[in-house]
Amino acid sequence: MENEAQAVNVRKNQSRVGLVLLAFIAFISLGLPDGLMGVAWPSVRHQFSQPLDSLGYLLIAGTIGYTLSSFFSGKIMSRLGVGGLLAASCALTAGSLLGYTLAPVWWVMVGLALFAGMGGGAIDAAINTYVAAHFAEGLMQWLHASFGVGITLGPIIMTLGLKNTGAWRTGYLEVGSAQLLLAVCFILTAAMWRNGQSAGKEAERNLADYHTPLSETLREPRVWLSILLFFLYTGMEVILGNWAYTLLTESRGIAPQTAGLWTGSYWATFTLGRMLAGLYTRRIGGRKLVAGSLLLALIGGLLLWWNPSNTVGLVGVATIGFAIAPVFPALVSLTSDRVGLKHAANTIGMQISASGLGAALLSSLAGVLARRISLEIIPVYLVGINTLLIGIFLTSIILSRRQDLAR
Repeated sequence: MENEAQAVNVRKNQSRVGLVLLAFIAFISLGLPDGLMGVAWPSVRHQFSQPLDSLGYLLIAGTIGYTLSSFFSGKIMSRLGVGGLLAASCALTAGSLLGYTLAPVWWVMVGLALFAGMGGGAIDAAINTYVAAHFAEGLMQWLHASFGVGITLGPIIMTLGLKNTGAWRTGYLEVGSAQLLLAVCFILTAAMWRNGQSAGKEAERNLADYHTPLSETLREPRVWLSILLFFLYTGMEVILGNWAYTLLTESRGIAPQTAGLWTGSYWATFTLGRMLAGLYTRRIGGRKLVAGSLLLALIGGLLLWWNPSNTVGLVGVATIGFAIAPVFPALVSLTSDRVGLKHAANTIGMQISASGLGAALLSSLAGVLARRISLEIIPVYLVGINTLLIGIFLTSIILSRRQDLAR
């Protein structure tokens, strides 16, 4: 009997390890498409004769799809299971990316972006929910680091595609094909996800213990500050990812291959930062980690703005990537600290929605400003957002401490 129990435990542990690896692969796949467009955009807009700020149409379409799929992911997951939802989402994303390679006109690209966003939103919601329900919080930093791996590879894949074939569609063909293979992998492993779900039902019940009315949560000023943090942070993260390559090539005259590699370095240092945060978060503490990260990102933004030489500007890009890496996962973990346990469940959902809106709207506004003023407005814009973020984060800490004292 003892040997049988040990064998069962070994199988359970192996299954958990397998699920963690699959979750990481899913987040790598989530990051790959996000890293492509920043490098592809100059070629895409020239081919379709679009102005600089038309990137906003793609971002807004993707955000609409992302918001819709993440909102309904719970209902879909209850029917398809996590594995089924991941398989369907990867297939939808793959179809959209492969569709980019055939798109004859600009508005077909925009329509496909809607479906790509739907696939990405469902993957994001499913994996975050699963990991939060079944694994320790420390795993969240590593999970988001795997997203960084994908988004680091994206610019490199697109740069090599442009170099070898001269066509931006090559990068989307390669990543779309990889997404299709992942969809097959998730279909084949659907049973593993179902077994993992049944083993973790108590954790899922604990997450659903709070039933605070949404109207009550929305009356809390701390909640609105927390939502605004995610809106601004994600916007800042995406702005540089989408516009660094264009800034470096079209405004500063850096060779496309060099600019592509340095855009990739933004996401590479981003990934490294999350890996290190996974090791040291407990020692440093979440509040200090976020505050220090935002201050270092501000220094990187000032270097990119100052730009006395191309080297200093490029170092600024890499510094920002490294600095902001742990902020999103840490802010998620600190949600109950900022708004209280009673409102945490409601607030987390609204924060994720706000992050998608911030990514689309603030990055689109960057394009409008760049077209009307200059591409050099982008680092100024980043520094402004970063400064505002620091102020709001410190304000949220003060409000949280006052609330604690009032109790």
